[in-house]
Amino acid sequence: MQDSQTDPEESSPSEETPSEAEPTSTTENKAAPQINLLRNSNSRFNLWQDLPEIRSSGVLSILQPDEIKLQEAMFELVTSEASYYKSLNLLVSHFMENERLKKILHQSEAHILFSNVLDVMAVSERFLLDLEQRVEENIVISDVCDIVYQHTVSHFSVYITYVSNQTYQERAYKQLLQDKPAFREVISQLELDPKCKGLSFSSFLILPFQRITRLKLLVQNILKKVEEKSERETTALDAHKELETVSVNELYLKTIKIKQSVPIISHSRWLLKQGELQQMNGPKTSRTLRTKKLFREIYLFLFNDLLVICRQIPGDKYQVFDSAPRGLLRVEELEDQGQSLANVFILRLLENADDREASYMLKASSQSEMKRWMISLAPNRRTKFVSFTSRLVDCPQIQCVHPYVAQQPDELSLELADVLNILDKTDDGWIFGERLHDQERGWFPSSMGEEILNPKIRAQNLKECFRVHKSDDSQRRKLGSRNRQ
Repeated sequence: MQDSQTDPEESSPSEETPSEAEPTSTTENKAAPQINLLRNSNSRFNLWQDLPEIRSSGVLSILQPDEIKLQEAMFELVTSEASYYKSLNLLVSHFMENERLKKILHQSEAHILFSNVLDVMAVSERFLLDLEQRVEENIVISDVCDIVYQHTVSHFSVYITYVSNQTYQERAYKQLLQDKPAFREVISQLELDPKCKGLSFSSFLILPFQRITRLKLLVQNILKKVEEKSERETTALDAHKELETVSVNELYLKTIKIKQSVPIISHSRWLLKQGELQQMNGPKTSRTLRTKKLFREIYLFLFNDLLVICRQIPGDKYQVFDSAPRGLLRVEELEDQGQSLANVFILRLLENADDREASYMLKASSQSEMKRWMISLAPNRRTKFVSFTSRLVDCPQIQCVHPYVAQQPDELSLELADVLNILDKTDDGWIFGERLHDQERGWFPSSMGEEILNPKIRAQNLKECFRVHKSDDSQRRKLGSRNRQ
């Protein structure tokens, strides 16, 4: 947690020899390697059961498989917060406190650009310390959702402040890049530092905006694995409910100035993807492009349950001209249409705002952007390499060798040693993958991983994935049967 900090008071214990620092007679001493794991971003131990102290304790032969999966889910929440805190620390120490950058930025510009990130980092540090203390108490983690609940109630309001400033933050950043060459030069140099691991400055700024949503998903994953009507189920439900009240997504929806009576704001709605595309004028059959005037700019807001199609108007506002439920969207890629129709796809609304079918021919700026939109709009389409329902058929796999922080809602954050099925890829360096241990899907740069070429290793990874998730599917079917009854 303190990679970039040096505490003189804690320097002496680090001088112990490895043999002196690894006693196994007490629970407290067993917990120390876990904390070192959280501090060391290069550790290859991403699973609770892979920790040396867990394997040597013999606890894996005692616990039931369901309890082991629950331990993994809770441990992932802790390591996720540790990784997030390190990134916040880097944002502050490497960018915000850079002396050259301080001289370039006016105090008001720095305030808008970095907002209350120091408050956010302090909250994350306090949260992580409590999580680490819980991990130290016993090698078998008792619970973490009660800590999530307490901190959400008492401290997480700082996230609302940060998110409410995002519109001004983005505008200020673009303006600074345009008006101050010195700012642009310093940011570019700082981004090249190996500490950033190839990530942009803006990817660090967006981290607090993504964190609450990520925490909700992690708590949901725990909720799936706890025993029904247990105390841990109660704390997980309380934590999830309280995270909902933070309403980061709802707050962001209020900043989108949409003109039309489309009911956007809802506690159960969140933004998945937004961006500009080119719409082809004229009927769908008119596919001969003579001039660029045949395309006009449109703007899409894709929510978890709704697509809103807009045109941007003066004043940073958007005029809605069509919408449709997300479940009624279909996409079709155009093939062999020549250079003029490269990266063009058809979007069909089976039932739009006027209760009729509508089709749009849309052009993206690149192949990766086109595929990312297609998968976001219709996520149940068959992928290039493997269907979502097949887990035993061999397909390409990749192992993460460089950590990656998602910069867009449809991207997937990666930790070292994550193994993923490659579901699709583009010629310009992007992969759509499914992480094996939690089945989360998203896009990431192909340079973040190395493809697994050994078919035996791929088969073993798939076999283990199928074994772990088969019991989950069985439990869900039983639960669904009880609910229907």
